Parts: sequence; structure tokens; C-alpha cells
Amino acid sequence: MLTTYSIAMKKNEKLIELRNEARLGGGQKRIDSQHSKGKLTARERIDLLLDEDSFEEMGMLVKHRSNLFGLDKQHFLGDGVVTGHGTIAGRLVYVFAQDFTVLGGSLAEAHAEKIVRIMDLALQNGAPVIGLNDSGGARIQEGVVSLGGYADIFYRNTLASGVIPQLSAIMGPCAGGAVYSPALTDFVMMVEDTSYMFVTGPNVVKTVTHEDVSSEDLGGASAHSIKSGVTHFSHANEVECLDNIRNLLSYMPQNCEETPEILAYESGDESRPKLADIIPDNPNQPYDIREVIDEVADAGSFLEVHKDFAENIVVGFARLAGRSIGIVANQPAFLAGVLDIKSSQKGARFVRFCDCFNIPLLVFEDVPGFLPGTDQEWNAIITNGAKLLYAFSEATVPRITVITRKAYGGAYDVMNSKHIGADMNYAWPTSEIAVMGAKGAAEIIFKNDIKNSSDPEATLLEKEKEYADLFANPYGAAARGYIDDVILPENTRSRLIKAFKMLENKAVKLPRKKHGNIPL
Repeated sequence: MLTTYSIAMKKNEKLIELRNEARLGGGQKRIDSQHSKGKLTARERIDLLLDEDSFEEMGMLVKHRSNLFGLDKQHFLGDGVVTGHGTIAGRLVYVFAQDFTVLGGSLAEAHAEKIVRIMDLALQNGAPVIGLNDSGGARIQEGVVSLGGYADIFYRNTLASGVIPQLSAIMGPCAGGAVYSPALTDFVMMVEDTSYMFVTGPNVVKTVTHEDVSSEDLGGASAHSIKSGVTHFSHANEVECLDNIRNLLSYMPQNCEETPEILAYESGDESRPKLADIIPDNPNQPYDIREVIDEVADAGSFLEVHKDFAENIVVGFARLAGRSIGIVANQPAFLAGVLDIKSSQKGARFVRFCDCFNIPLLVFEDVPGFLPGTDQEWNAIITNGAKLLYAFSEATVPRITVITRKAYGGAYDVMNSKHIGADMNYAWPTSEIAVMGAKGAAEIIFKNDIKNSSDPEATLLEKEKEYADLFANPYGAAARGYIDDVILPENTRSRLIKAFKMLENKAVKLPRKKHGNIPL
């Protein structure tokens, strides 16, 4: 005869058995196959991502409810996605990790419901949500409910946008409709050689356009980090990717109602003499703006975003006296630092993220203008350049600009000028603030004088110097108050620390409206 105790023990054993079954996913054979491809399992990824023993799983015993096309014989606990919450550096996060060992990680009704559940909780509790994507796409055996599941997720991505940080790591295939959830999130990471994203795969591309292309070339980490800009970070392996997620979150607040954590910082000598030697004597000679960033920011704190995409602008997070800031900087070492379509898109998106989550913005400006040419004009440099202008103009976080050298034409306005709401604008003595370069200006203004001169070349040089003396410096702008101060490069860090401290309680009341209409 069974006692109450033995009945309870059997029930407990049943639960333990089910949990062990769920943890095996699609079984040891499929786990071994995952490992053979250089990929971790869903649970291994979560264990590496979160603080030790902090993960609390939800929906472990969920199963799909479809019996068509052989699914009645393929029931797996968890239905191909591991969901729950845990902590990173002691801070609450929600996470889902698709399990490729279960039906290829395919998304359908129950799978989507689990993801939607943790996204709703993340919104309600004001904490970041992280998606670890590794899926063959929609579970076609379940038909339209798979498509509905995707749409339910897309809708939550949109509701959460600007409210909580959303991060996506692509750790395997991500194709078709599945790509749009990561695309709606704030940051996308990919892993070289094992992850790819595309709307239509190589076979469809070959059928429709007759192009013969591999999955890696079409939508691998390299393609999306360099060519399309879809991914913000490309990593050599999954461990590096997961570690970067932890690092990236350290610069962000939990939600839009909070500010980023300020790390303990002991002030000392904030002078940086090396800054005085970075700008070349020749105004047309390139230099690497990262040298300026590294000297100004706290040592080792700069985390570059979109490093290999639109290299004529540099964006990323850093710390200044322990304070998290976003940096946008023209890069003279690439295309002379001009603004073009891709760099405008890259800068605008980063600026808007920082503004969403109360991260102050620091701009280093050395821009000769917008890139000319039919390719740029016909592909809407006007609209795309306006995106960056719009992003800066609507940003209400503390905004500071340092002009290191050139600030020419409309690009001067766009790069966080005082006229579009910047709080503090500084210039180095090497800066040139003008409508255009001295040579081009002289050729236009003094066209007749040069043409009628007995020595046109000498006259051009004379007029070029005349224009440069008047405008190729920061003092005209400073005289009008467009520049708050002309500062020595070596004092930049100390001035910025004080300025951001002064601005920490900045409050701006915007006109009442539903939302603006950024030129998309």
C-alpha cells in the first residue's frame, strides 16, 4: 500500500524527470551536433551570459499544441526556446535563447508565446531584454500561427523601443520574417562563420536574380558589419559575443526612466598633454580621431559601435570620470571625415539611442562637409543627412561639441552646433569654422580678381590667405557666442568633466505632440 509520503516522492520524481528531459532539449545527439559546429546550446549560452546561479527559467514544461504533419510524434518540453530572467552584474534582465536542437529552433505558437511573455514582463518591470537567436525560421507545419507569433513579437519590440534596452545576438541562422525582430532592437551582434541573417536565402536569390552567393557572403557577420550595417558588433566566437553583451549593458540604464550608473572615480591630474600633438600642421593631413577619444575618455573605457561600417564617423560608449557618455566623432583618417549617407544613418541611430536612455552626448567635430557626387545625391543624401540633423536637434540629453579642426558648411550645423540645441561648444585653436575651405572660397569670391590678374596663381594664394585669416579659425564664431570657449587641447578632458557635471540636471520641455516625423 502506498503511503502519502511515497506518493509525494513519486510525484517529485516525475517533476525531476521532466526537468531533466527539458534540459536535454532535442537530445544528446543533437547537442553533440551543435557542438561540432562550434556552437553552444541555448542553456550554455544563458549560463555564460548571466551571473552565476541567477537564471530563473519560465515555461520549461510548455509544449506545442499541433498534431499536423507528424508533429504529434515530436513533442519537446520548452518547445525550442529557453526563457526566463536573471541578473548581469547584479541587475535584472530578461532573456530568451532559441534552442536549435529542438525542431531547428523553429518558431510557432507556443514558442512565440514564451518570448512574448518575458517581453511583457520586461516592459512592466523596466528591465532590458536579450534575445539569443538560433532558428531555422517559422515552423511551417503550424501554418499561419507561426506568422502570427512573429507579428506578436514585432509588436512588443516596437512597444519596448525607447522604453527598455533590447539586445539581439544572432548565434546561428536567422532568416525570413525572423530577421525583423532583431532589426527592431537597439543592438545586433553576430558571430563570424556560424551566424547569418537574410530575408531571402541563397537559393531564392539564385532563382530570382541568377546570382550565385553563399549564406556567409549574403548575410554573414562580415557582410552585415561592413556592407549593410545591420549588425553593430561582429565577434570571433560565441563566448566573446556574450561577454560583449555584458559589457555593453554596463553603459546603459535599466530603462528610460533611469540614468546610467556612475562608477566610482578618484579625480587627479586631468591634463592630457598628448592631445596637443595629435592635429597635424598640414590641415589636409589625416589623423585618427580615436587617439583624441582615448586621451579624453577614462582609460580603456571606449567601446566602439559599428566599427567597420561607415568608417568616416566613429560612434561608441565611453566613460568620463566614471560617467557613461555616448561619443560621435568625424574620422579624418577615412574619406577625410566627410558626412555621407551611411555615416549619417549610423550617427543618427546612435544619437537617438543615447537620447532614449539618458546617456549624455559628446561630439568631436572635424568635418569638411558632405560627400559630393551623383551616387550620393541620387540615393538621397539630403534625406539621410537630415536624419542626423533631426536626431541631434530632438535630443534632450546634455550635449557638448569639441571642434578639433574643420567645421565647414552645412556639416558644421549638423554636427551638434549651438544653433540646433547643443549645450556647450568648445573649439581648439586649430579649428576652422567657415562656409567652406579657404581655397574654394577664394576661387568663388575673388573669381574676377584672379582671372584679371597678371599672376593668377599668386593672386589666388594671396586671396586664399586673406580668407583664411578672417575665417579659418575659431575666433569669429567665438566672438558671436557660437563657441563657448577656445580651449587648449590638453585641457579638454578637465573642461568636459566639469561641463557634464554642470549639465547633469538638465531638463528640457518639448512641444506637446504624438511624435515627430523623422525623414526615414
